[in-house]
Amino acid sequence: MAGYKKSHAAVTGGGSPLQKYQDVIVGRRSTPGMLYFEWCMFLGVFPGALGLVLRKLFWPRMFGSCGKGVQFGQNIVVRHPKRIHLGNNVVISETCILDARTEYSDQVLTLGDDVIMSNNVMISCKDGTVKIGARTGIGAQSIIQSTNRCPVTIGDDVMIGPRCYIVGGGNYNTDRLDVPMREQGIKPDTGVRIASDVWLGANVSVLGGVEMGTGSIAGTGAVVNRTVSERSICAGVPARVVRTRGD
Repeated sequence: MAGYKKSHAAVTGGGSPLQKYQDVIVGRRSTPGMLYFEWCMFLGVFPGALGLVLRKLFWPRMFGSCGKGVQFGQNIVVRHPKRIHLGNNVVISETCILDARTEYSDQVLTLGDDVIMSNNVMISCKDGTVKIGARTGIGAQSIIQSTNRCPVTIGDDVMIGPRCYIVGGGNYNTDRLDVPMREQGIKPDTGVRIASDVWLGANVSVLGGVEMGTGSIAGTGAVVNRTVSERSICAGVPARVVRTRGD
């Protein structure tokens, strides 16, 4: 498949307005697919019980795969839905964003069984992938982002507090002074791997290249920029291990 284009280039480049819309928003140049997407987005603004019922009836077929019992809140934004895969009993609350604009894979954004996304959560995949395990909860206004083929993987039973920021590939190259930093490209890293049974407090940032071991904890406001071993509790900016659970 063709390489990922930045949104600005895709929107302002060649092609008709319809083709640009299909490429950037829908994810495929299919008229029936686009019309069904438009119908689903129309249903996305319906409030109350009627909106929940209509979205539960029509939205599952919009995605690459969708399990049973999935609940969709109002005003959810979806990009490239055929690259999104949802397990059973997933809950996606109001005004969430699911952006799967990665062209090299059809398994771009995966949510396991019983995942809960609180209000205003954004999961963004731009030339990257995000996989979230079963029974994970994501707090309100959190952002999970993968770019430049730096994957984000989150295990089962993870608790992510409100306003957290998890990013793979989030740093630009900055060595050259004769070229604007935005033109120097993203610095590659190994992405982020958060194992199962991890707890991130409110306002925690987990940066590219970090692994958090099973049973570890990051305290409120921590900036995690290095690997955290199993059962460790870290806090601060930058985060440092303050003790080990069970000791």
